[in-house]
Amino acid sequence: MSSKADNKWVDSGGMVQSKNEKITGFAIRMTIVVIAVVFALFPVFFIVLSAFNPAGTLRFTAESLSSITSQQLFGNFDALVNNPSGLYPFWTWIRNSLIVAVTSTVLTVLVASLSAYSFSRFRFYGRRTLLLGVLLIQVFPNILAIVAIFLMMDQIKNLATAIPEALPFLAAFDWSWLALFGLNSLGGLIMVYLGGAMGVNVWLMKGFFDTIPREIDESAMVDGATHWQIFWLLIFPLVRPILAVVGVLAFIGTFNEFVMARLILRDKDNWTLMVGLFNFINQDFNRDWGKFAAGALLASIPVVGVYLALQRQIVGGLTSGAVKG
Repeated sequence: MSSKADNKWVDSGGMVQSKNEKITGFAIRMTIVVIAVVFALFPVFFIVLSAFNPAGTLRFTAESLSSITSQQLFGNFDALVNNPSGLYPFWTWIRNSLIVAVTSTVLTVLVASLSAYSFSRFRFYGRRTLLLGVLLIQVFPNILAIVAIFLMMDQIKNLATAIPEALPFLAAFDWSWLALFGLNSLGGLIMVYLGGAMGVNVWLMKGFFDTIPREIDESAMVDGATHWQIFWLLIFPLVRPILAVVGVLAFIGTFNEFVMARLILRDKDNWTLMVGLFNFINQDFNRDWGKFAAGALLASIPVVGVYLALQRQIVGGLTSGAVKG
């Protein structure tokens, strides 16, 4: 009887398990974990091998990899970074992507936080209708508006001449700056990203703002603080976790976005990194998968850096939202 009792284990739920059942359960769990890890890391492993393949293809064997010299191993990276002919301005594409991603992220966080604070703290006419309207608009995918966005962006350049003609008293002003937000401009792409990111981020931030006690606002108002002082000096530091979550999501979404950037940006010098890398595999008879994979690896560095820098705030924002109420 004692030997049977020694083979019994009590799990955290209070159920009695035998030693064999415990080992079997542990083996099943570890098998599932290994399968999930392999499934997640296989694309990364495949991209890494393709980036170091000097043939520029996705086909490689152990024999071909063993015969590669050290100079050929980094050939794709060297050709991508050091490009004296200017056929593919890699650093210009990275600069454009960082400009678009950083600017869109900063504006998204600021505008979404101000909007969420207004919806959370103020009670005004049409508040519920606006919230439901923002939610309803986000139900439809952005791809449905792609034709309308293209036509609007194409007509913005005509406003520089249309405004002085329609409103002569404004003819004294220079309206040529509107071209900075039209078709084939980084400013126009930023405005498109900013408009598409408002809905879900406003709702996400509003739920977090609702967890901040209103007594903080009331005590500050008793001391004579304005709404702007309350928001910027008291509430804003308390919602840093959700700001980090929204910032990371906005940065990754805009840095890796391709469809809108391909539609709006026309010139090679205005392309973002994703649009530029696409042209390596867009040719029917000249697809360079090696440079494409090398560029993809280099493009992952800013994203990984943002994750590592804001890791603690991201975890705090997600867990705080999970225990709300």
